[in-house]
Amino acid sequence: MAHVLLVEDDSQVREMLLETLKQEGHDVTEASNGKEAVAAYRANPPDIVITDIIMPGQDGVETIHTIRREFPNAKIIAISGGSANIRGEYLLGTADALGALKTFSKPVDVGELLDAIDSLMS
Repeated sequence: MAHVLLVEDDSQVREMLLETLKQEGHDVTEASNGKEAVAAYRANPPDIVITDIIMPGQDGVETIHTIRREFPNAKIIAISGGSANIRGEYLLGTADALGALKTFSKPVDVGELLDAIDSLMS
């Protein structure tokens, strides 16, 4: 199974994904924003990062950019529901351009997310 760094500012979404990942046998490190995520990555690089895009402090786009710059082989999955002003598809397209290997719109289809993790680990 994978060591996953889960980056999500919404505690309910983070808890739901955390429980799902743990039930599937993954080891999960949590971060509630991009700054925490980059620090966690540097301290103990995970196999896969799952990051939200819109977060306070440091958003997912900057987080992806920083991690990919420091760790070019990082495996990153981006998720986003967009915002009142920006469509999720646009944000996910930006994440893709910066090096996210998979992208998902919220609400995330958990089965597809788990399949993506398996695919990136094989």
